[in-house]
Amino acid sequence: MKRWTRVGVKALSAAAFLGFASQAVAADVTWDRLLNADKDPNNWVMYHGDFTGWHHSGLDQINTSNVGDLRMAWQHIPSSSKRGIQSFPLAVDGVLYYTSSSGEIWALNGASGALIWHYKAKIDIERAEGTFYNPYNRGLAIAYGKVYIATTDGRVIALDKRDGKVVWDNEIMSVAKGNKGFTGAPLVVKGNVIVGANGGELSGCCGPIFAVDAESGEVAWQFDTIGGDQRSRDSWGNDSWKIGGGGGWMTGSYDAKTNTVWWGTANPAPDYDYIGEDWMNAGPRPGLNLYSSSVVVLDADSGELSAYFQEMPHDAWDFDSATGEFLLLSKGSRRYMVHPNKGGIVFVYNPDSVGGGNELDVDNAYMVGETYNYIKGVTRDGRLVGRRELPEGKHTDVCPAIDGALSWNTGAFNPALGLHYQVTQEFCFDIEVVNPERPDDFSGQAYFGASWTSKPPKQKVDGTPVDAAYGTLQARDPLSGNLKWRVEFKYPVLASLLSTKGNLLFVPGADGMFSAFDSRNGKLLWQHNNGLGHHGGTISYMAKGKQYIAVVTGWGSHVAGNFPGLFGHPFTAMPTDAGTLMVFSR
Repeated sequence: MKRWTRVGVKALSAAAFLGFASQAVAADVTWDRLLNADKDPNNWVMYHGDFTGWHHSGLDQINTSNVGDLRMAWQHIPSSSKRGIQSFPLAVDGVLYYTSSSGEIWALNGASGALIWHYKAKIDIERAEGTFYNPYNRGLAIAYGKVYIATTDGRVIALDKRDGKVVWDNEIMSVAKGNKGFTGAPLVVKGNVIVGANGGELSGCCGPIFAVDAESGEVAWQFDTIGGDQRSRDSWGNDSWKIGGGGGWMTGSYDAKTNTVWWGTANPAPDYDYIGEDWMNAGPRPGLNLYSSSVVVLDADSGELSAYFQEMPHDAWDFDSATGEFLLLSKGSRRYMVHPNKGGIVFVYNPDSVGGGNELDVDNAYMVGETYNYIKGVTRDGRLVGRRELPEGKHTDVCPAIDGALSWNTGAFNPALGLHYQVTQEFCFDIEVVNPERPDDFSGQAYFGASWTSKPPKQKVDGTPVDAAYGTLQARDPLSGNLKWRVEFKYPVLASLLSTKGNLLFVPGADGMFSAFDSRNGKLLWQHNNGLGHHGGTISYMAKGKQYIAVVTGWGSHVAGNFPGLFGHPFTAMPTDAGTLMVFSR
């Protein structure tokens, strides 16, 4: 039987553990408490749950034998939320915190839903909605008596956790090098709050990832994903790094053993390259375009590049690596970091190969998408095989579509079973690639090189005919990629999954159905119609001795915008300015 263990968290001395325990009672989220979040199943204190990134709850009060008794305990309906709700709730000592896309935060009693406090940021709407697909906000960070939110107009704000009053509100990123903001949830690492910028479709520079001092709000360090070092600049011909896009718009993770921050980076600009095969020497951005569509590993204290791997060299399809899922695993004496990207490739890295700014060692790489044709495959060491370039002109049946085989929503991992659960989206597009005029350097103007129409795939990679778009739920060994079981969905799932010790896998559906599967075999055990599509997070926590499952509803993301044309009803009538926090218990 496989033995999977939590790794990457430094062991505490007896004295330190006592300190951690007393601080937990005092309801403060300290650094020790964040480091040991995997040992605290009663709470969900960070976006990914803890630094293993498993999205797994150690609670089993709700399990396969009694999940049929699950009922809605309470719900919270916020004010109108453009593009729905995409955030992950956090649960700390019986209090639930969550955000909407408009920069609002609610603190609620986790057992009853009663309001504790509410905060609404004053957002520069023109700037926030000047970036592609905004406004989005995907969550919070909590530590040191504060609640942290990053905004679509380039600010990081700290609130007092007790009453929601502003402690500090700092503009971290100006528009001087491109109109960018923040959409992902911040990550607290030691004394800093880490957050990455969006803007891969904009001509600005340099796709920064910031560390902000958790106490003062001042920038502690900045890593530029585009043009941040000479190696990067040399990989962008004709100084195209100055209009190169990039960024890191989702939430990364932290490895305590190596004291490194792991972050996925965004696509280069322009999104599509009209030059085709000769992309190393000609076109709008000749070269590999480092460090776009990559995983970067940064020293947590200095922000210096410790290691990297470019998962999509010269990304020609917008299949970037900004998805924030990083699974830290150990098996025997070996450690592994598993990272899926939008192209439907899962990379298995050696996290102990960091240092010196060199390439990461890749132990394995495998495909999980079922209808791809943009490449023929990937080697075990992570190199793309048989690229399909898209030169200027029209191209039909390119798979997957720009939205990817995988999106930013996360899967989940069950350590007792050794299974990683992921959802894929299987649809394609017809695309016309154009030669766009190069914008001014650092202008922040939209820099797109194509237009397209989404459509169903015609066949799977194995040649099986297909006549409709669809989605899958897959259970795999995360290291080998071997498939254990699979469930097909009529509509691709755009929300994040939750695994529990009770052998349950919670899946929030696009059609509003919230489902619980047996994580051992994929058998459907329970469903509830939440009335609106999901593309946010699911968590579990304890309050007053009872286990709860919390999920957000809300529809309207860029990917969701394909569904009316692909599927018709119910998406033609599904509102895109609403959302609800729904909490279930037995």
